[in-house]
This record gives sequence, structure tokens and C-alpha cells, in this order.
Amino acid sequence: MRWKNALIIGASGGIGAALCAALKASDARITELSRSGDGLDITDEASVERTLCALDQTYDLLIVATGALEIEGAEPEKSLKQISGKAMMDQFALNAVGPALILRHAARLLDRKSAAHIGVLSARVGSIGDNRLGGWYSYRAAKAAVNQIVHTSAIELARTHKSLACVAMHPGTVQTPFTEKYVARHATVPAPEAAENLLGVLGNLDSSHTGQFFDWSGERVPW
Repeated sequence: MRWKNALIIGASGGIGAALCAALKASDARITELSRSGDGLDITDEASVERTLCALDQTYDLLIVATGALEIEGAEPEKSLKQISGKAMMDQFALNAVGPALILRHAARLLDRKSAAHIGVLSARVGSIGDNRLGGWYSYRAAKAAVNQIVHTSAIELARTHKSLACVAMHPGTVQTPFTEKYVARHATVPAPEAAENLLGVLGNLDSSHTGQFFDWSGERVPW
């Protein structure tokens, strides 16, 4: 699918920047928003309101490409003994509440009359059904929460946006500063390849797929 007007949240990150580059190559018009570029702090409700309320156009593509595995030096927990309330709340603020605050504006920002897509970056480790290794309590829980937020948003938005596909997406393990400490033996892909994969998956979805969770190859991920 060729999108005409895209809104990318988290455009300065590794995946976000690659998404912007790929969309520009397809001649899409892009609104790029990020904390470093525009002062958009998705953990600050006032910042989200101020930034998104200033937008006066509609989009046929919205991607929330924000997130972090490690916040303020707090690494993913390997055991219950390492759980910190502060670290857990930080994870929820950035990886779950932030996307929810963005989606709060989705009904106004998205075209109601034609096909449109929302992709919110999640992670396979947020899958409860696919959790075989344990650990990473805060990050897993925050990503499970954002999956629920996306699924619930899709139900509501479907009432007014009949041709919308709103989905959670696992991009794979991407070669960015976000993952460099944790890739270990995992296969990784460069950010431009990950972006092309994500856009390829989104472009093949329609309203019948809304509310689901997909990986970079287009496979359904269990909740």
C-alpha cells in the first residue's frame, strides 16, 4: 500500500528514523515527532496534548515507534529479587501509558473515509502465551499492557473508522543503541530492513486484522 500522509511518533530513534526514510522514498508526506526533535515527551500528558492538538491534518498512517528496554540505568530484571517499583513504573510510563496518550488522539487524526493504519511497536516478550524464559518483569509487563491498550483501542476506533487496521507490532531484534547490550546470540537486522519489514506487514493489513499482534514477518503473535 502507498500511504499519502504519515505521522511517525519517535521519529528520531533507530526504527523511527528508518521508517521515515522508507516512507520518504515512497513519496509519502511525513510529520515526524520526537522528544529530541520537537520536545514531545510521551510520558508527559501535557506535552502530548500540546503537540498533537497543534496538528491540523488527518493521516492514513500513524506509527508509534517509541520505547526503551533500559530506563535511567535500570536493566531488565533476571529475578523477582531485582524488581524495583520505580523501575517498573518508569517502564509502564514510557512503554504503555505513553502510547495510550498518543492513541487518545487517534480518532481525530486519522482519516475516517478511506483505509488507514495504526502500528504501535511492542515486543514478543510482551506475549504471555509465548513466555518460556521468565525474567524481564517490568518490560514484559509494560509491553503486555500496551498490547491490551492497542487491542482495546482497535475495538473503539472500529466504530467510527470502518477501514482502519490498528495493530501491535514486534519488529524483531533491530541493530540500534536500544538493543546493543542485549543482542548476545540473537539474530539482528539493520534498522532500514526492519522498517521495510514493518511497512510491508502493515501494507498487507486491512480492517479485518484490526486489534491483532503481528511480528515483522506478518505472523500472528499470541497474546
